[in-house]
Amino acid sequence: MSGWNASDIPDQGGRTAVVTGANSGIGLVTAQELARRGARVILACRSEARGKQAQEHIARRVPGADVHFRPLDLAELSSVREFAASYPYESLDLLINNAGVMALPYGRTADGFETQFGVNHLGHFALTGLLLPKLLGTPGARVVSLSSFMHALANVDMGDLNSERRYRRWVAYSRSKTANLLFVHELARRLGAAGSDVVAAAAHPGYADTNLQTAGARLEGKKATERFIRAGNRIMAQPAESGALPTLYAATAPGVRPDSFTGPKLLWRGAPAPSKRAKWTRNDAAGERLWVASEQLTSVTYEGLKA
Repeated sequence: MSGWNASDIPDQGGRTAVVTGANSGIGLVTAQELARRGARVILACRSEARGKQAQEHIARRVPGADVHFRPLDLAELSSVREFAASYPYESLDLLINNAGVMALPYGRTADGFETQFGVNHLGHFALTGLLLPKLLGTPGARVVSLSSFMHALANVDMGDLNSERRYRRWVAYSRSKTANLLFVHELARRLGAAGSDVVAAAAHPGYADTNLQTAGARLEGKKATERFIRAGNRIMAQPAESGALPTLYAATAPGVRPDSFTGPKLLWRGAPAPSKRAKWTRNDAAGERLWVASEQLTSVTYEGLKA
């Protein structure tokens, strides 16, 4: 793994990948590099305009790229269902659960969930479950979910999943990132119990320069805060091209183990390496409780994967 970079991605010819939030940042780089290595890539994005711009961006940089935009709004479960129902191919080799929001003012999704929990966890939980038959039918398929090293700041509060008692934006974000890791842990456990070779793994980008950090300030019209964050990103953050490497490693490198967690070697920057994670993200009982609650909240049942 030492020094692994995008040139080490194995040939992806004949493979199909879905990348959520592929219109910018980590998702855009991930989609571009998979396409560069020959994969057919679906850009699953909320905005049609930005999704098609991303498609054109990749086509300019990767001549002959097999890239397609399809609408997906993770804040609306009906959109998730429409995306899965209209998925046009028989196989699905890679599902990259990349899209996310960070430290937003309190809000709710179309289905009434706190936005960060709803988008970062529940939307991807539903998407993965609805696409599961395609994944199970594809030899060597992988699901890669993006978490964050900030997951270590807060465990999931099973008694207040929607942060109704008290909302602190960074705590809610950290809880959603813990939920991502618990989801991967439980998914990997259930896939193993079912005898499936689908690999569920997690990754995080460290501190990468993307528009994720400025979204909250932009929504609140705090232009000075937004400028301050952008300046900090230029000084401290690694570029999105580097931040995408842990995701690309987890998605394509040989020998990636179920329930592994890949991040930058130096936590916030560097080549992909095994990343530390809070012990509560490998708790079987917590993983099952979150799974059951997620099935109830989304009305998505993972057929063929029992507890």
